[in-house]
Amino acid sequence: MVGFGQSAGGAGGAGITTATLRDLAPHGASILDRHRLMLVTKGHGTHEVDFEVYQCRPGTLVWARPGQLVRPGGQPGLDATLLCWTPGPWPAAPDPGSVDGAAGGGAVTVPELPDGGPTHRQLAGEDEDAVINEVSQLVVDCERGLSPELLRQQLATLLLRVRLLGPQSTQAPPPVAGAQPPEGLWPAGEVEAFDRFRDELERGYARTRRVEDYADRLGCCVRTLTRASLAATGRSAKQVIDDRVTLEAKRLLAGTDLPVAEIGRRLGFPEPTNFGRFFQREAGQSPGAFRAEAAGGEAPGPPATEAVAGGWAGVPAPRPPLDPVTGYVQA
Repeated sequence: MVGFGQSAGGAGGAGITTATLRDLAPHGASILDRHRLMLVTKGHGTHEVDFEVYQCRPGTLVWARPGQLVRPGGQPGLDATLLCWTPGPWPAAPDPGSVDGAAGGGAVTVPELPDGGPTHRQLAGEDEDAVINEVSQLVVDCERGLSPELLRQQLATLLLRVRLLGPQSTQAPPPVAGAQPPEGLWPAGEVEAFDRFRDELERGYARTRRVEDYADRLGCCVRTLTRASLAATGRSAKQVIDDRVTLEAKRLLAGTDLPVAEIGRRLGFPEPTNFGRFFQREAGQSPGAFRAEAAGGEAPGPPATEAVAGGWAGVPAPRPPLDPVTGYVQA
């Protein structure tokens, strides 16, 4: 059985944690505080990310980001390898010329990690072989305690490969910041406008839901944001804003035990009744009803930072300094 708990972090390392899960059992919803890439190695089951349930079997890749809500659906016999890493800049490399190994002040050697990439992908053929090989090598090298720079470069290479996989052939490509849409689909100005709008929305959705405020901050008109949003998502700018607030409300209702009134205040609703009306309109049910349905009889889980591993599968047997109880490998 596998549960979620706090990891024993190693400050100053590569910032990467790996683990292999056995019998990934169903678990309460948790809000991530770091990136988590899961590669299924055995069995069949489900894994939920932000209320979207994904079918899992060998070769399934699920990439969840910080702030997203996850809920393992489990089913006994489902095994997977996890890679976890924290967002933001990583520590600078130690200066080889320093007596105490202090960080150097020269050029930054940590690669810039790509943010984009599919949330869910069923690998096959050469793509599957390449990803499995890179994940397995990264796990082994973490276990061996190799250079943090090497591990970071390996992770960056793996994530770039995953990002370039794109969506499943049955899915419409989601808009990715900085990516160009198929020729003739969006005017270039609308791509840039929506990217900027989305970035500003991430910073301000808890403060304002007015399209006019975002237009003012971006130095454009409401019509421009609406046109860009319609081109990118098929929904107006106002709908995109309300969708983002509703998603965050769902995450907090399902993944925490915060009072409904406090969740409303965090999302810019001083009056609980206003939050209740907003959520009812957008989600089709009251906050309390949604929380009860999402809980399914389970209390919200803690922030999902790591998994306790019951053993290794698909990689060499663990050697010291791997913890034989938890199965953590911390670099």
